[in-house]
Amino acid sequence: MRTDSRLSRVLHALLHLDEMDGPATSEQIAQMLQTNSAVVRRMMSGLREAGFVASVKGHGGGWSLQKPLTEITLLAIYQALGTPHLFAIGNDEEAPKCLLARAANDATRQALSEAQAKFEKSLSEKTVAQLVKHG
Repeated sequence: MRTDSRLSRVLHALLHLDEMDGPATSEQIAQMLQTNSAVVRRMMSGLREAGFVASVKGHGGGWSLQKPLTEITLLAIYQALGTPHLFAIGNDEEAPKCLLARAANDATRQALSEAQAKFEKSLSEKTVAQLVKHG
């Protein structure tokens, strides 16, 4: 199963952007993340829409932070990425006729919902700036 690494990759990029004196191009970020610039642009577009980063085209342009990392929670980043699915687990049928299948689906759905809520609560309690200890 393929995993979605956008959250950790974006956090990595934001931490680098915070330490840079000027904007970073998609190519520079791609090199940091060992991917290509098109992937970077797709990943960063949600962050731009959320107001966390800005991008400037042309010579001297690139991506830069628009908010301090102390004001950006991990949950906000996760949401800006479109809240990727946590698990590959799902139900066999959405609306089964069998009562036992419905019970199994309900139990699975409830457990996944609880796990999602716990994950999001954990993300909401930490800012991007808290990922690194300065000093």
